[in-house]
Amino acid sequence: MAYTSTRPSPGWPLAPLDPAALPESPEVRALLLAEENDRLRRICGALIERVESSGVPGGAPYAAFEHSVLLAEQVRERTETLQRTLGELHRAKAEAEAANLSKTKFLAAVSHDLLQPLNAARLFASALEEEPLPAGSRRLVANIGRSLKDVEALIGSLVDISRLDAGVLRPDIAPFPAEELLDVLAEEYRQMAAARGLAFHFVTTRAVVETDLALLARVVRNFLGNAIRYTAHGRILLGCRRRRGGLEILVGDTGPGIAPGQQREIFEEFRRIEAGHGGEDRGLGLGLAIVDRISGMLGHPLGLVSVPGRGSLFSVTVPYATEARLSSGRLDPTPSGPPLSDQIVWVLDNDAAIREGMVALLGSWGCRVVAVGSSPEIERCIAEPGTVLLVDYHLGEGQPDGLEVASRLREASPWLPVVVITANHDSALKSRIRQAGYHCLLKPIKPLRLRLLLTSLLGPQPERRPAR
Repeated sequence: MAYTSTRPSPGWPLAPLDPAALPESPEVRALLLAEENDRLRRICGALIERVESSGVPGGAPYAAFEHSVLLAEQVRERTETLQRTLGELHRAKAEAEAANLSKTKFLAAVSHDLLQPLNAARLFASALEEEPLPAGSRRLVANIGRSLKDVEALIGSLVDISRLDAGVLRPDIAPFPAEELLDVLAEEYRQMAAARGLAFHFVTTRAVVETDLALLARVVRNFLGNAIRYTAHGRILLGCRRRRGGLEILVGDTGPGIAPGQQREIFEEFRRIEAGHGGEDRGLGLGLAIVDRISGMLGHPLGLVSVPGRGSLFSVTVPYATEARLSSGRLDPTPSGPPLSDQIVWVLDNDAAIREGMVALLGSWGCRVVAVGSSPEIERCIAEPGTVLLVDYHLGEGQPDGLEVASRLREASPWLPVVVITANHDSALKSRIRQAGYHCLLKPIKPLRLRLLLTSLLGPQPERRPAR
């Protein structure tokens, strides 16, 4: 039987090959199928050519389609890769945040545990300084005190930078007289400057500012500590200038000065200029980095003017208080006579070493001390005029906190002055203490600060001296 090709002419629809019309011979069937496949390929090529030639001039729609399909596949693959990478980054970020929070909690816990014995050691050392000792022993005690201050500064720097990194440090903004802070710092650093053979000049102020007192103290302490550390001879200045935007607190020195190229670098972490005189630089290079971070958080502009070979002048500008909501009186740094003699001080602390240190220190000032370790013991005491309560905030597991104990004592004696002592720098806690009408001291206690506070609460109120 003869076979007639059904190949269409150009322009006719494609007529498929009818399998029933194929011969039975395998060889012939294979030859016809191969011819049909070749015909179909030519038709497809012609169709593709016609589609491309009928598109946009200069375009290639089919090639563009193939390219789009390829691009879509590449986009899909890269999107999947990106999603996997983002998932890994999210997991890594979560792990880093958890590790950072764990580090912060660890440092906070360790610092609290370290501050307890450090607090007791400073109390004992300060009590020894009040005793009549031979000159050699007094030098040893002074060296112990300075070493304890160095340890306190190092721990404080590590904890501060850790809390700043973790974002858990929150300011406790409140109005207070600037002299309440500066007068105390002046007296403290005047003694340190005298030990170095440096003159100390202080210009006080009656301006009322509004900021976080503890954080501002951290800034000014770093300025003063650096000034004394790097000044071999000459003088230190602590003063204030009233500016339109706020009170500018300045610390100047006659030290080596800072070259212009280093003036930005010294505010970076772990950056220090040459060692202080005598090779006694024990810092970590974190002080000014902490100052920079704290001032940025508070919104207080910093200033630095320095001339190599002549000295430096650091400053921070603090806003004035909008209203005088003052909860405490002025602390005079130079009380006359022994105003604490025979004054009664109650001490409530569950740490026996701290109670013993408090008894030694307060006793050396002439106070009559009642030191107990639990709230039931202190609540059995009867307050007399001239009594003040020093209470630790953390009184141990299962015990009421210091605020609760103070509140119960205040119900019986509303006039009782209360000082809450804590190693917790949380702004919410400091705000609660202030709102309750109590005073707050942070551990480790600075003996001079404690003495001035007790003098203001128990001693006669001295007249104010002229101030700017």
